[in-house]
Amino acid sequence: MILGKCPYCEDGSIEVRDKEINGKKVKLYACSNAHWKTEDGEMFELTEDATCDFRIWQNSLARYGKWLTYKEVRELLSKESIEVELLSKKYGKKIYYKKYIVLNQEYGVSVIWD
Repeated sequence: MILGKCPYCEDGSIEVRDKEINGKKVKLYACSNAHWKTEDGEMFELTEDATCDFRIWQNSLARYGKWLTYKEVRELLSKESIEVELLSKKYGKKIYYKKYIVLNQEYGVSVIWD
């Protein structure tokens, strides 16, 4: 499945890839020009023939109670930022709040804390 055009290279498109990490199935949204290898199933490195490093892990915001959907990644590719609902479990209470996220070349996405 293709989600959109890669924002980091000219001829790549963002595709959905199924990966398994620590026995859990996770989606990787990556550029068609990004090729990843792993030896232990946890650390993923670019191969020598990769020409782009775009990737967003579906669970990159899991610590905030958020897993990114196809729709959100498509929207993020077409806009500079999108608003998502995050979860805090501070002091034993669930508190939902909204923040904007943006693309980040090193981490995939970043939360804008204002």
